[in-house]
Amino acid sequence: MKAVLPIAAVGEAALGAALLVVPSLVGQLILGTDLTGIAVPVARVAGIALIGLGIACWPGPVRLGMLTYLALSALYLAFVGIADGLSGLLLWPAVVLHAILAVLLARASSGWQRRPRLDDAPDCDAVIGRWPSALHRGLRSRPG
Repeated sequence: MKAVLPIAAVGEAALGAALLVVPSLVGQLILGTDLTGIAVPVARVAGIALIGLGIACWPGPVRLGMLTYLALSALYLAFVGIADGLSGLLLWPAVVLHAILAVLLARASSGWQRRPRLDDAPDCDAVIGRWPSALHRGLRSRPG
């Protein structure tokens, strides 16, 4: 049973890649008709989603699948808006939302944390107070 999920993941990712690269051929082979007009970019977004699903189902971090989908969708939708001139009311908000979510998910997945500021640094007395007591006494008794 464990072997079924990776096999399904590869199959979905392969179908997604085919939809992304040759959507009309996939439409012809599966539906018996060519995909034309607006169906082509819609099929490509579906292909991106299937690639993300395939990655999410592969053994490893599940977040990588969603990150793949968000990042590739943002890039492809921006490409469609710029290169093909397609632009519905929600195209650019969708691009921005997918990009923001991709960045937030990438940050959360990487364990990135903000760098400590100088204000966050403990004072010297607090640091010395945490040292072993023998060392602490030795530093206090040194002539200045």
